[in-house]
Amino acid sequence: MIATLRDTKAKLSEMVKLAGEGEDVLITVHGKIAARLTQAATARPPQDNGKWIKELAALRRKYGTGKPGRSADEIVSEGRDDRV
Repeated sequence: MIATLRDTKAKLSEMVKLAGEGEDVLITVHGKIAARLTQAATARPPQDNGKWIKELAALRRKYGTGKPGRSADEIVSEGRDDRV
């Protein structure tokens, strides 16, 4: 849907409802598109990191890569030391 800024101000509740239902509302100013109302992104359900961690540990054992137990700070500082 395309609406002027004036129409959008007058019917903001309706425009927000349309956007919430998935319809993009393009807002024009002096005949040019200036903004878009769109549906808000939905939150993703939390991930189960336990499964991912087990898979990563299995890959490390299989391929012998990485050093399990290193902290992120150790990895970052190692990368910085390589550049010096």
